[in-house]
Amino acid sequence: MSEDSDLQLAVLAELAWQPSVVAAHIGVGARSGVVTLSGHVDSFAQKHAAQDAVSRMKGVKAVADELTVKLAFDMEREDDDIAMAAIDRLSWDVSVPKDAVKVNAEKGWITLTGQVGWHYQKEAAAQDIRHLMGVVGLTNEITIKPMVNTFSLGDDIQHALHRSYFFDSKTVHVAAADGRIRLTGFVRSWHDRQVAAETAWAAPGAVSVENDIVVV
Repeated sequence: MSEDSDLQLAVLAELAWQPSVVAAHIGVGARSGVVTLSGHVDSFAQKHAAQDAVSRMKGVKAVADELTVKLAFDMEREDDDIAMAAIDRLSWDVSVPKDAVKVNAEKGWITLTGQVGWHYQKEAAAQDIRHLMGVVGLTNEITIKPMVNTFSLGDDIQHALHRSYFFDSKTVHVAAADGRIRLTGFVRSWHDRQVAAETAWAAPGAVSVENDIVVV
């Protein structure tokens, strides 16, 4: 059996193992470490959970998510109801600055706009929306407010990466200018690649992260 077939079977088994995913209508393709998910799921939360589960797996270099969300009739909601639920959920989340995020709903697809101080706040807002009933997709256009002093940003991220046993100066490199960060180099798994990006986003003053790290 080929490596692609082994990976395909492993992904199918992992999706079947995940209690947060109903995998009955998910198709899986694998080619040279790139996994393609197709078919449909019952909620946007399941779509995200499936992608997250696969991206953590050994041997996965990238995930092409072609899953669609097919809501059951009793799960459908009007856009104004979804928008109101989203606003209410965001208002209860202490990680999201008050009145910083705007919500637009169109045919179940939510678009978030506004400006926050940190990437984790942007991600917290997205997490709030993923589990709302009636949501079929999410576009997160929230921006990060730039900080004045980002002179040592690249060095600070490099030091933070090297505090983790995942990375060293020979494998991952950081370039930064005006809060914009670019990561290059190589790691052994998609999970390590994600950890590198999360570490970069945690730096004060980071407004964007371009992750060009290669999984080998």
